[in-house]
Amino acid sequence: MFILLIISFSFAQLKVVATYPWIGELVKEIGKDKVKIHVIAKGTDDPHFVVPKPSHIAKMRDANLLIIQGASIEIGFLPPLLQQSNNPRIQPGREGFLDLSQFVELIEKPQRVSREMGDVHPEGNPHYNLDPHNIPILARVVAERMCQLDSPNCSYYKANLEDFVGRWNAKLKEWDREFSKLRGTKVISYHKLYDYFLNRYRIVLVGTLEPLPGIPSTAKHIEDLTAQAQGVKFILQDVYHEKRTAEYVAKRLNAKVLILPHDVGAVPEAKDLFSLFDEILKRFNQ
Repeated sequence: MFILLIISFSFAQLKVVATYPWIGELVKEIGKDKVKIHVIAKGTDDPHFVVPKPSHIAKMRDANLLIIQGASIEIGFLPPLLQQSNNPRIQPGREGFLDLSQFVELIEKPQRVSREMGDVHPEGNPHYNLDPHNIPILARVVAERMCQLDSPNCSYYKANLEDFVGRWNAKLKEWDREFSKLRGTKVISYHKLYDYFLNRYRIVLVGTLEPLPGIPSTAKHIEDLTAQAQGVKFILQDVYHEKRTAEYVAKRLNAKVLILPHDVGAVPEAKDLFSLFDEILKRFNQ
């Protein structure tokens, strides 16, 4: 007589690799002490150009879950890391691979893609994490996948999720109230980095310092832009592009340069997801 013994397996710690700090923060909020998180990019990095390192391969080789931003933003560094990790659990299509871009509505999807259009993403603009309304949606997605991989700790993850979403929604009311005061404000940005944020709060993007995504600005483009950009109040500058062009345009237009964080850790004040949006608000109001 044979007795079938079913053992429910629980990880000592679920090993998660995230491509960007904001994803890592979501994992920390939901998993807390039940997860061990490794983040590939730094908050100060240009998210399109992250340097792959052997240390990342080692972490991915041992990971139970890989969470990416998706929409091709990691195309320059993630494929070789995935291949060299030799970890079947975290390959695309497997349960240990989670592409968060699949769970939000992407904007600016091009009708066609060619090199003459610059560094465009065929799936759409990948910077959806800067709409704070997307964060609770993605938190639930992360919690659900962690539950699938580590079912014995699912109730723990769900409790942490609900606590996080409750705190987030309370802050969301504050952010919505304060950011709505910027409605109709005209801005220029260096890269199409803040478009989800601008769309959410009806802030008007007049143009970008890049003539095309990923293409450095030219004198002619800047002249054309400033000629038709009257009434612009702010030039939105990220932390990783050169700042001379923004300062020049701001002086021409009598506008103000705002250096805004795009991710957790981009500036010292953006220590977590909550302070990321608090700091964006603070810098608009300075």
